[in-house]
Amino acid sequence: MEQVIPGKVVERFKRNGLRMARVQYGNAVHEACLEYHPETEVGDYVLVHVEFVTHRLDTAEAERILAALAELDDLPLPITVAEPGAAQTHGCAN
Repeated sequence: MEQVIPGKVVERFKRNGLRMARVQYGNAVHEACLEYHPETEVGDYVLVHVEFVTHRLDTAEAERILAALAELDDLPLPITVAEPGAAQTHGCAN
């Protein structure tokens, strides 16, 4: 699973000799490999790509990103509904 938001490491463990972690994103928890960042500890914030921890973030940076994402989630999305059969030009003149 690819994640572009910070997740919090809630558990470390080994599987088949590999250092692994359970990473929490809100109410979801996913597993990720720690071999690229073996110094990662429980409580650290990380970014995960294709099930590997690719970056460790300091807590302040992770919280800033999460707060910005929460603000985006609260924004109303611009929705345009076209009449059936009407062409949408997206700002281009016909």
